[in-house]
Amino acid sequence: MSHWTEMTKDELERQYSPSRWSHRMSADDVIEAHVKALKEGTERARGLAQTLLNVPYGEGDGEKLDVYIPNTNSLDVHLVIYIHGGYWQFFSKEESGFMAVPLVDKGVVVVAVDYDTAPKGNMDLMVSQVRRSVVSVVQQYSHISGLYLCGHSAGAHLAAMVLSTDWSQYSITPQFKGAFLVSGIYDLLPILSTYVNEPLKMTEEVAVRNSPSKLVPQLKLSSSSCHIIVAVGENDSPEFRKQSEEYYKSLEASGLNVTMEDVANTDHFSIIEQLVDGEYQLTKLLLKMMGKS
Repeated sequence: MSHWTEMTKDELERQYSPSRWSHRMSADDVIEAHVKALKEGTERARGLAQTLLNVPYGEGDGEKLDVYIPNTNSLDVHLVIYIHGGYWQFFSKEESGFMAVPLVDKGVVVVAVDYDTAPKGNMDLMVSQVRRSVVSVVQQYSHISGLYLCGHSAGAHLAAMVLSTDWSQYSITPQFKGAFLVSGIYDLLPILSTYVNEPLKMTEEVAVRNSPSKLVPQLKLSSSSCHIIVAVGENDSPEFRKQSEEYYKSLEASGLNVTMEDVANTDHFSIIEQLVDGEYQLTKLLLKMMGKS
C-alpha cells in the first residue's frame, strides 16, 4: 500500500471512512447499527449496575462522567475508564457504559467519560479534558487495586494521549496497570486534509503535538508499568490497520510491555460493540489482566 502522502484526497477519505470497510452491511446501516448497539448496551449496564451519572470532573458543562458500580464487598476493586470514539465530533458518555455489562458482576467499576466534541471543543481541549477526568477519578477512588484505560477509535487516540501525559503539571500521577487501544489513530497528520478535520480545524502544529506516535518517549516515562494492548479489526481499513501496526511497533521498539491483538471477523465497529459479551476475546483478555478470568 502506498504511503498516505502519495494518496489522492479521495483515497485518503475512503481509508479514513471506517463504515465503508465493514463486510456486514452498508456504510449507513453499519453506523445506525453501531449507535443502536452502544445505546442498548449502555441501557442494559444502567439496569445492572448502581450508577452515579453526570459526576463533574471540571468546571465546564461538558466535563462530566458516569460511574457504573458493581454490587461488591470485595476490597480487590478494579476500575476501567472508557473513552468513547466518534471522530472527536460524535457520541457521548450516554452510549458509553456498555462495557459494564460483563464487568459489573466481576466487581469491576466502569467510568465513561464525556468531553467537548468538535466543533464546541478543539483537540487541545479534548486532550486536556480526558487527562483531567483521569486525575479526578483517581482522586475519588484512591482505594482501587487496579486502574485500566480503554478507548475506541478517536477514544483510543485520546487514551494514548493520556498514557503520554507529563503528569508533573498535575496533582497526581495515575498508575495504569493496563490499557486497551482499540482501532485507534495515533498519527493525526494523514487526516489533516480529510473531512475529519473540517470541524476540528487542526493546523499541522496542533496535529503534531497531539499525535501519540510523536510522544512515545513521554509515554515511556509516564506509563512504563502499563501493559498496553493495541487492538485492530481484521476488516478495519488498510490505513487504520497501519496506524495500529506502526504505533505498536514504535512502542515495542521502546521496550514497552505491549501486545498487538488482530481481532478476527471484526470491523471498526463490531470490535468494540462485542465488549458487552463476557466471552468476547477482548473482554476475556481484560479480565485475565485483572486476575478475574
